[in-house]
Amino acid sequence: MSDSSMAGVIGLVVGTAGHIDHGKTALVRALTGIDTDRLAEEKRRGISIDLGFAHLVLPDARAISFVDVPGHERFVKNMLAGAAGIQAVMLVVAADESIKPQTREHFEICRLLGIRSGIIVLTKLDLASPEQIRITCEEVRALCAGSFLDTAPIVAVSATTGQGLGELKAELSKLAQRTSPRDDHGIARLPIDRSFALRGFGTVVTGTLWSGKLRVGDGVQLYPSDRQPRIRGLQVHGKAVDFALAGQRTAVNLSGIESSEIRRGYVLTHSSALEMTALIDVSLEWLEGFEARRGREHLLLHIGTAEVFSAMKTLHAEPRSVPFARLSLSEAVLALPGDRFVLRRPSPAHTVAGGFVIDPFPPARLNRSKTIARLQNLAKADFANRVQILVEESATGRALEDLVRLTGLQEDALRSMIARNPMLILIDGAQRALAKAWIAQKQQELLRWLTAFHEKHPSAVGAPIAVARLGLEPQLAAAVFDRFPPIRVQGDVVALANHKARFSGSDTRTLAKIEDVFRNAGFQPPSLREVLDSTGIDSKHARGLLETLIKSKVLVRISEDLIFHQDVIAHLRKSLAGHNGRRFSVPEFKEWTRISRKYAIPLLEYLDRERVTRREGDARVVL
Repeated sequence: MSDSSMAGVIGLVVGTAGHIDHGKTALVRALTGIDTDRLAEEKRRGISIDLGFAHLVLPDARAISFVDVPGHERFVKNMLAGAAGIQAVMLVVAADESIKPQTREHFEICRLLGIRSGIIVLTKLDLASPEQIRITCEEVRALCAGSFLDTAPIVAVSATTGQGLGELKAELSKLAQRTSPRDDHGIARLPIDRSFALRGFGTVVTGTLWSGKLRVGDGVQLYPSDRQPRIRGLQVHGKAVDFALAGQRTAVNLSGIESSEIRRGYVLTHSSALEMTALIDVSLEWLEGFEARRGREHLLLHIGTAEVFSAMKTLHAEPRSVPFARLSLSEAVLALPGDRFVLRRPSPAHTVAGGFVIDPFPPARLNRSKTIARLQNLAKADFANRVQILVEESATGRALEDLVRLTGLQEDALRSMIARNPMLILIDGAQRALAKAWIAQKQQELLRWLTAFHEKHPSAVGAPIAVARLGLEPQLAAAVFDRFPPIRVQGDVVALANHKARFSGSDTRTLAKIEDVFRNAGFQPPSLREVLDSTGIDSKHARGLLETLIKSKVLVRISEDLIFHQDVIAHLRKSLAGHNGRRFSVPEFKEWTRISRKYAIPLLEYLDRERVTRREGDARVVL
């Protein structure tokens, strides 16, 4: 039986950070009663090797999910997999030992991952002297000076005696109140940190839900696999729920897939519109004492819960500028703009840099200076400006599905952004966003092209739209033609609004002769071949003049080889207009018009298309 109330509990994901044997796991156990060391080897050796998870519901009903990370330097990659999903950190420092190497590295990792809040916890209070506590406080304050933990509270505790745990819980409650919730309106993204099989349930994966919302019964997409399992059940804080929100530690019971098919680093999401990438442009921050080496450097990239090898090529506009880099990955990852990452040198193993993704799908053929200028613009752009940049830099705008892939935003959010941006327009039929500046440019090209066309073909009513599109697909061309007063669209031709066809004297006489033939023929027009032969001029030229009369609506084409004068059609429309709702048969229509079936049937089909009549069985009804 699911507990829907737990799904909506306001919560916070807090990670531990600190040196090995500084009491992180003991602290979490003292707070929650849960032993996060679940592996036999962890219990045997007395150290955390992999990630551990626990939860605590505070008196104010706020829930804290703890991600307990290993402190040993050999297991930093496991620590990174857990740190990727946390919103705040407990920097754990043993009061009797103070700052150690992994204290510094874990702190720097949290800073590089963009974590913005936390608490400093001095553990083993029962083993430290007052002087040791004073020195440790000073050294921790010096380490965190100017960082996101600069003014963080320092709470001294003993997991053994329980001293300070009440104060720590109070600070955790304040921390939860200060932390903004994650966005649960976007595409659901859950980087997976564990996958296992549970007897009676099947495959279970866990992770911190970065964004969006998951519901029981949802179909989901697993990246990088092409599998699309279904959510059989959800747990948050150890209880079954109907849905999970962004920011919650979540266990997902999946049907239709084996746990062995999923590993840490995979991402569970709703959208199949996202795409993996093996080439990303990033903004870099190097840790003090480290800098880029010459040429390409091979580093370990930690993003989400994934770890992959990367070849890094740095890009600098000037020596003191923000360093950008292009990472070529050994395996594709699911990365979106703004995603934080950490880079480590494999030998000797050490964290050296971090940053955030600027563009997960960079254009390959820009030169260095243009690439840097583009990255500078994208790096400081919010999502609305990013969408504008992406649309404006493309020759034909961007399809909505392409913008989903490039931004990670849902189509509804993109539509709203485009509608609010006075520089952009969305073409619904094409599902494509265009820059209004691009449309204006194409309109000027169209004006120049039509001017040249009219000079070359003065007798033509206009240019065929298919030719005047200038290579654009029909829906994009329609956006250029739409509501543009300088041009006139008539049927399948387009012309300058002030254009009037100009004919030589002989052409004018031929036009009049052709028109007279059809006017005098009334309801029994001659065949096209008879008319063209009667002109006495080249048949191709005569056909062009005939088409001119059709395009100018002097003649009306009923079918491929049947044309009537406009006066005949106007007379027929007027005759029927006074009989709204009247039913009549084909024989009656033939009698009224005194024409044969050869002409009657095409005329009636034309009237149906024009919604003058409507066919009902063998009869027609006047509309």
